[in-house]
Formats: sequence, C-alpha cells, structure tokens
Amino acid sequence: MINSPVFFERNRVGRVYSGGKLFSGFFGDEPVDGFLPEEWIASSVKAINKVQLHEKEGISKIKDSDMYFDELLEKYPSEMCGSRGKMRILVKVLDSAVRLPAQAHPDKPFSKKYFNSSYGKTESWIILDTRENAKIYFGFKDGVDKVVFSKAIDDSKTDKDAMERLMLYREPQKDDVFLVPAKTVHAIGAGCLILEIQEPTDFTVQPEHWCDEYELNDKEMYLSLTKEQAIECFDFTPAPDTKMIPQVLTDADGVVKENLIGESATDCFIVNRYNLNGGRTALNITDSYGVYIVTEGEGVVESVDYKKEIKKGDYFFMPACCMGKFSISGNMKIVECY
Repeated sequence: MINSPVFFERNRVGRVYSGGKLFSGFFGDEPVDGFLPEEWIASSVKAINKVQLHEKEGISKIKDSDMYFDELLEKYPSEMCGSRGKMRILVKVLDSAVRLPAQAHPDKPFSKKYFNSSYGKTESWIILDTRENAKIYFGFKDGVDKVVFSKAIDDSKTDKDAMERLMLYREPQKDDVFLVPAKTVHAIGAGCLILEIQEPTDFTVQPEHWCDEYELNDKEMYLSLTKEQAIECFDFTPAPDTKMIPQVLTDADGVVKENLIGESATDCFIVNRYNLNGGRTALNITDSYGVYIVTEGEGVVESVDYKKEIKKGDYFFMPACCMGKFSISGNMKIVECY
C-alpha cells in the first residue's frame, strides 16, 4: 500500500442537512437528495455526529482492504506523510440542497484553548457545479457586532431568516475558488457542489437554531461551549474578498498547472490544478503526500511497473515516498491538495 497510490471505498458521511443530488454528475450516484450529502476524501478524521453510522464514520477505508486510512498513517507515518509524519488536511466533496446554518470555524489558538487540538479549520472551496439560484454567504454586513449577533442567535429560534439578513452573499459560478479563513462567518447556500480543502478537524460553531427543518440542540450549535464562548469564534471585522484568482505556474506540452491556493494566502494547505490536454506530468511534491481528485475527463496514473485508469469523480492519496516515481496523463482536470 505504501508503494503506490492509495485508492479508497466510497465514504459518504451523514449530516443533519439534505443534499447529494449533484453527486450524480460527479460520482455517478443516483440523482436524489438525502442525508449523506458529503464525501470525505482520503480522510483520517472522525465525523462529529450525534448519531454515528458506524464506529469510524468519516475515516476512509482503503479499497480492497480491511484497513482504515488512519491505521495506515499510524503504521507508516514518514513513508506516507514525509518528515512531519502527519496528515494535516481533510478534503471533501459536498452538495447541499438547503442553506446551512451561519457558522464559523476556530483558528488554531481557539482550538488549542477549548478543544485541545493543534488544528483549527481554515478551509477553501472550489465550485464544481451549481443548481439554479445557488448562493454562498461570506462575511458580516456593516454594523454587525457581538450585540447584534447575539440577538440574532436568540431571534433565530422563531425567525429562520434572522441570521441570513446579517451576512453578505454571492452567486457562485462553476470553477470559482474561495478561501474561508478561520473565524469568518459563512454559510453554504442551497445548490452548490463544492470541493472543500480544510484543516483536519470537524469543528463547526453554528449558533443558529435551525438547519432547514432540523432544530439544532445546544451541543450542535455551540460544540459544548457557552454562548459567550461560541461568539468568540466569530470575527466581526469586515471580511476580505477572498475569491482567489488561479495563477498559471507552468504551461507546456499539453499540461497547464495552476495554483489555486498558495502559501501567501494560508499556511494550512496548498491547492493546485492540472489541466491536461493529451500531456503528461510527474507528481513530485517535496517531502509531502498529495491528495488528488479528478474533476473533469479521464486519464492514467502510472509508474514503471504500475498503471491505473482514472476518470471524473475518482480520487487517490499519493504517499510521500512515492513522489517523483509516478506521473499522470490524459485529457482531464485534476486537483492536487497538500
């Protein structure tokens, strides 16, 4: 397993919101909404759910094996992840049929203080597809402070639009890329199929009483924090415009490599995209693993003695010890996260 790309069983994760219909055009699933609206990719993170589908919900199971990904990482930390020995990202595909609650994720100091974790949850979104009237919400409107926000939390018990009125919104288009810094208020609106790259936690503070027709309990809203502590997780300064503009890194021999999220934007992860038009390129990240997701087309990942066809919706983990030994080729778009 450590000498070739690692492929996984499908890993749909339960949430209290409905969605997943757009998985049909990406993964080939049945085109219906349900309560398994997220696919967790190369995941070593356990989902925080009130009701668990199984003991290791959220953690990826290796294809054609009884082993889970966290077990492989623990057994071969340096071979899998490089000298740091840790998997420091979580990748998901999600599709919501409803507006999710207004929420924010902790930064590292907040996580350390309240959750005894070294990771917060800065995240980024790549829009893969949309339904009609798709929206995303990002940042507070002018004039929103802790007092206004606290009142909206209480009002949301009987007024489901109380929180939405406080947030700015966009109408995203396919291939848009956004960075969502920790502590920034945001909400995914109905109708967005999103590839999400984030720090490896499931910490979400969502102090709104309803998620569509589902009433959240205090633990789901506040993650066992008090209301006052939960409000500390929100930044009330004006939100920056964090729509990212892809930067072309290389363009030669049928391969265009773009940087979508770089080191100047965050120190949590890097995201690139390869646009292959009959070309070939080596996968060669220095001292790190890579998570790869095919978002369009089809191609091949191969080495001297390995070859596997891949297509839209396929994903795999490339161990650090394999970097420089494998290449991809074909006619496809493939996202690289590390």
